[in-house]
Amino acid sequence: MRSSVAARIHLLITSVLVTSATACGVCVGLLLGGRLTAALAGGAAGLGAGIGAFLSRRHVFAYLRPEAAASPSATLSEPLAAPVPAPAAEPAAGPSHVRLPVPAGAAEAGPEAAGPQDPSVHADPSAPSDRADATGGYAEGLADAVVVSIATYQAAAFPLTALGVSDEERAARRAFAYRVCAQEGLPPAVRVSAAAALEAVDQGVDAGRAHAAMKALSLTVYDHRGAR
Repeated sequence: MRSSVAARIHLLITSVLVTSATACGVCVGLLLGGRLTAALAGGAAGLGAGIGAFLSRRHVFAYLRPEAAASPSATLSEPLAAPVPAPAAEPAAGPSHVRLPVPAGAAEAGPEAAGPQDPSVHADPSAPSDRADATGGYAEGLADAVVVSIATYQAAAFPLTALGVSDEERAARRAFAYRVCAQEGLPPAVRVSAAAALEAVDQGVDAGRAHAAMKALSLTVYDHRGAR
């Protein structure tokens, strides 16, 4: 039953492929030549699609008939295997660094009477350096965001054409640049240079001064990254 269903599905797929290939060949033939060319191109495309579908029928049948569903009778005819008992679990050995319970008297006497301490419970000495790296990475990313936001504001303040940027877009970019520059964690040197760049761009008169301020801001961000 499944074989006939797979054959019908393959036949339907083959019909669609042959019809589509023939139609495409006819269209290409009409564009390149005349009716004769369209007929030849359509016939060749349909014949090629049919041959390809015929050669791939085994793969299609194998895909439509998985092995688990192809032979259900063989699966049902096999006797059920007896359940294999699970092996007895061996008691897990405790870790070597587990401490013994400390008597109440030793706990009151102090850490010296409690015995040697486990070195694994001590704080990781690399934790402060990791936190410092995370803070420095955040500051670097924030400084880069400041450069990008002020650069977009500069592009809106000094557009290439007179009507290239609207007043609403210029105001939105200015507000975004100021919001980014006001974030906590920005290095002081970068904050001062960003304020100078914002002042130069806010004037909107001297493009050369704004360009020089942006260059100074980029150098400040670069120097801060190199200092780390």
